[in-house]
Amino acid sequence: MKRYLFLADLHGNYRATMALDAALPSIRADEIWFLGDAVGKGPSNAETCDWVRAHCGHFLGGNWDYGIGGKEFPEDGYFWNQLGPERMAWLNGLPREAELTLSGLRFRLFHGRPVTSLLKGSDASDILHTALVTDHGTFDAAIFADSHRPFIRTLNPGYILNTGSVGVSMGMPRCHALVIDAGDSAADPLFFTILSIPYDREAAIQDALDSPDLPHQDAYIREIRTGIYSR
Repeated sequence: MKRYLFLADLHGNYRATMALDAALPSIRADEIWFLGDAVGKGPSNAETCDWVRAHCGHFLGGNWDYGIGGKEFPEDGYFWNQLGPERMAWLNGLPREAELTLSGLRFRLFHGRPVTSLLKGSDASDILHTALVTDHGTFDAAIFADSHRPFIRTLNPGYILNTGSVGVSMGMPRCHALVIDAGDSAADPLFFTILSIPYDREAAIQDALDSPDLPHQDAYIREIRTGIYSR
């Protein structure tokens, strides 16, 4: 069996990132996959971007990575100044999706937007099903991020899993990630685990308050304080 850690949506929250970092020795992952959005929202974007590059072995891009890396929105100048040209070029060049075979099942990996529309994890299984049926064939399962809500559910047929967010999780404002234990054979079982890690949110809020030029500062603070989407 092999252990895979899937993480995403760090969003410049270095306090939450360091909580995940401290848990890595106990997680003992064989492979770490980044599924997008290292940056944006929070005040510590160079730090979270560098952590991803140092600790993950596989990388996908998210909508914030492309938006900031490609200078799509002028209001993101705060983030451009933190990151610099080299990091931004790396973010903008990240691939949009990948696939893995785990215990004989074909998994599609992507961030969410811009590969497909925002998937919120509702009961609209016909919408969620579009994550599995693609121009490249039908997948047995999909792992994605973007909605910031960790979950594991079945479709008819298939699995769909969300990593949750390391830095700005909705619903329960903790650091979340996904662990899968899998084998090489279709005869091997799969083990799905959602990690829920507490971190010092008040310190993270103070980091934001200490950054008065942070775009949409109030919305970011409300999200990490309450777990309620605010922007």
